[in-house]
Amino acid sequence: MSVLLTASQGSMFAGLEKYIIIWIISVFISSVAQIMLKVEANKEHASRLKEYLNPMVVGSYAIFFLSTFLTMYALKYVPLTYSPIIEPLSYIFVPVIGVLVLKERISKRRMLGIVIMFIGIAVFSM
Repeated sequence: MSVLLTASQGSMFAGLEKYIIIWIISVFISSVAQIMLKVEANKEHASRLKEYLNPMVVGSYAIFFLSTFLTMYALKYVPLTYSPIIEPLSYIFVPVIGVLVLKERISKRRMLGIVIMFIGIAVFSM
């Protein structure tokens, strides 16, 4: 008698896909919040109060707060051993968003670091 496995049953992520996607979204929106804070940090503000209590900064911290809850929700279902695969995605998301939104340049050294990290994530997830 042969047992047929579907692609998801044979996967190391079997049954976890939804929660892994939620976790990746959490990492992504946290990266967006980091870019929002960077944008505000590069601006001149009339006072310290306006520097820290403006809609962009408050919104960024609200996004971090949401990201924390999404991560905690995902971790209820996804083993913590997946953390080395998912959390470092922010080191890829932030520079890519910086290039797309802020028109930043990525140095060769930083690009090499991103490539090495991506390879590490791929190897670790095997």
